[in-house]
Amino acid sequence: MEVRRFLVWLRQQGKVRNALLRECLGEVLGTFIFMMFGCAALAQVKTSRGSKGQYLSANMAFSVGVMCHFSHLCCLLPHSGAHMNPAVSLSCCVLGRLAWSKLLPYCLAQVIGAFLAAGLVFLMYHDAIMSYSGGVLTVYGPNETASIFATYPVEFLSLGSSFLDQVVGTGMVLLCFLPLDDQQNSPAPPDLVPPLAATVLLGVSMSMSYNCGGGINPARDFGPRLFTFMAGWGSDVFTCYNYWFWVPIAAPMLGAVIGSYIYLIFIQWHLPDPDTDTCANALNILPKLEEHNELENQSILKLMNLITVHVFSL
Repeated sequence: MEVRRFLVWLRQQGKVRNALLRECLGEVLGTFIFMMFGCAALAQVKTSRGSKGQYLSANMAFSVGVMCHFSHLCCLLPHSGAHMNPAVSLSCCVLGRLAWSKLLPYCLAQVIGAFLAAGLVFLMYHDAIMSYSGGVLTVYGPNETASIFATYPVEFLSLGSSFLDQVVGTGMVLLCFLPLDDQQNSPAPPDLVPPLAATVLLGVSMSMSYNCGGGINPARDFGPRLFTFMAGWGSDVFTCYNYWFWVPIAAPMLGAVIGSYIYLIFIQWHLPDPDTDTCANALNILPKLEEHNELENQSILKLMNLITVHVFSL
């Protein structure tokens, strides 16, 4: 009983009453789960030199992380949009689904979640990483390990091509995500949203991740990159490839906005307005109701006449 009372007291004392803080906690945990699956899979594939998985394993792991967050932590959805991505949060602000005042707290929460996940993966695979790299944590070379955590471009890729890669990839994600809960369209059943979201992410990561590692998420890249900077990889994580680190931060934000507006222009603006449809249906029903009432009145009059004639005939 004492333990139960203590747990009840602890819950009462630990309950967060600030709505924005609850939402940010949901973003931290959601991004943490998403990144734990993905970075752990990348660490396993790289440090085992492909004997314990392939690149597809990491793509699938990131997708499973998204699905698990949506399905197992659905209780957080009323308090958090389960964005796990600053680009998605920005898109929601542009579309009016999220207040602009919440954008920065959401982004910070997502970066914190990704940072924490990178730290835990590093602790889990520390010995494997050191064995693989010979104890030298580098960004370049055949034994580099920085790509376990953050994304980096292939050596021959130009700046313009890498920027376009991230814009297109993120735009495709938003273009496919937005119809899932669009009430004006035909939204997916709630139980199907997690696997559908995971499938979208898997498709994009399988087809658009060769050039830049499939970042399409500023928090997914910057949080782990910041961790590697602090954990021993040094400033190379920011200065490599001519200070390329800003591309997977800025390009996905632009891509999300472009993808959102493409969906608006090609789909949502042409969907029927529910309020207008309700009024139109009401206007169409009214004449039918009046006609039905008139027929009922005539039937009642005929019945009364028959009763009257029958009574008087007696």
